[in-house]
Amino acid sequence: MTEKDVKNSIEYWKKTAEHDYKAMLALYKSKEYSNSLFFGHIILEKVLKGLYVKENKQHAPFTHDLSFLNKGIESGLSKVEDKFLDEVNNFNIRARYPDVKFKFYKECTKDFTEGKLKEIELIYKKLWEKLEQ
Repeated sequence: MTEKDVKNSIEYWKKTAEHDYKAMLALYKSKEYSNSLFFGHIILEKVLKGLYVKENKQHAPFTHDLSFLNKGIESGLSKVEDKFLDEVNNFNIRARYPDVKFKFYKECTKDFTEGKLKEIELIYKKLWEKLEQ
């Protein structure tokens, strides 16, 4: 990738992450808890991909696996935060079977979602700061 391509790619990941961050909050506010967590996964994926491009000067891998993306960069996340990324991977439910989705929907109470979103936001902000440096 050229420097211009790297810059444009990073801007793409940042802009779309910011857009999806707002969607995540709006979905939570409207009590669409499972969808809010899905967007929580999306925002972490996008900021990790932005960091991947920034550090590796190449396109981000075609994956939704947050832990895999994190391993390809110097994110500065702790082992606990990295382990949490594995948990957030479970929120990417779009392509799952209906019975798995239904079970997940039932788990997504207001308290469960609120707690997970707080953790997602902390990691997102930490990664965003690194992306801005």
